[in-house]
Amino acid sequence: MSGAPEEPLPEPSELSEPSELSERDLAVLAVERRSWAGPGAKERAIRERLGITPTRYYQLLNALLDDARALEHDPVTVNRLRRVRESKRSRR
Repeated sequence: MSGAPEEPLPEPSELSEPSELSERDLAVLAVERRSWAGPGAKERAIRERLGITPTRYYQLLNALLDDARALEHDPVTVNRLRRVRESKRSRR
């Protein structure tokens, strides 16, 4: 459990940065930038804020990792997640 205060997730309509990514794509990246306090918190936020199942969320996230626009929008998050994905693939 992190001692840092939790910042609220932005509403998809609050993510108005100029980008070709959809509001939902920007919201998915915003979820991944956050740290999560405990088990289930992230999944609950996905359902409540994005209105999708965690399974669908991870499908969208995986597609975003291969999208150059996502890399341009948030290179730190995308590169971190790409490294995690490659690490998991190499262990198989």
